[in-house]
Amino acid sequence: MRIIRNIKQMCKASKKARLNGQAIGFVPTMGALHPGHLSLIRKARYENDKVAVSIFINPTQFGPREDSKKYPRNLKQDTYLCTKAGVDIIFYPDTKEIYPDNYRTYVMVEELSDCLCGKFRPGHFRGVATVVTKLFNIVQPDVAYFGQKDAQQAIIIKRIVEDLNMPLKIKVMPTIREGNGLAMSSRNVYLSPDERRDAAILYQALNLAKGLIREGNRDSLDIIKKMRQLINKKKNAKVQYISIVDLENLKPMPKIEGSVLIALAVWIGKARLIDNIIVKLSNCHG
Repeated sequence: MRIIRNIKQMCKASKKARLNGQAIGFVPTMGALHPGHLSLIRKARYENDKVAVSIFINPTQFGPREDSKKYPRNLKQDTYLCTKAGVDIIFYPDTKEIYPDNYRTYVMVEELSDCLCGKFRPGHFRGVATVVTKLFNIVQPDVAYFGQKDAQQAIIIKRIVEDLNMPLKIKVMPTIREGNGLAMSSRNVYLSPDERRDAAILYQALNLAKGLIREGNRDSLDIIKKMRQLINKKKNAKVQYISIVDLENLKPMPKIEGSVLIALAVWIGKARLIDNIIVKLSNCHG
């Protein structure tokens, strides 16, 4: 396995693979790898000739009150996990390599970036869209893999690829969960044992919503109210938002029909956790 820190070298390695007729699977990460990331890497390994993983803590996606320097880092552990999972290349650039001093160009996906998490983290998805576009141009993958946990991000990235005619496929893989249902996240390291137990309430609230829809409830406001009441029973939990939106355009759906994304963000202590599920009405009775 190679660790590449230079853009030109990464482009050269990708070009060589392509000339050899090898398909490249790509998993972009910010490091602090966990079983969720590893499930994406395993899928990429199974489906492609070469697997590249990027590790880059992208400063442009952190808000004014968010400190990218505090984001968990463990390159030694990440390298070990990547080697074990059969990764061919880790692309590990520093900030100046991606954003040189004269950097001026940003990518913005309108409307999809302003709702859900984007409403509470201004500029976040501008940073995500920009770095992902750059990484796609550098790595030149055939397929890139993302997790369903970051549903809004995945929907935005799919839109970028479609709108900018990028020659790659985006695959969104199921959320990997801990034993109590908590979605795997690098931010889970911030949780105390008590907070980790309380954090299970997020998935319980999502399942409550799914159950209510299956029973015939189509009133989004009523379902959100019941979810909020359940989460508020946990002393460590503070709801930032709960939304039920259209799966394509992320617009709120007062009356549930078709396929919907039920998404939430909840502070558990000092950790901001997100989770979601997709509910397809055709799979529900009533």
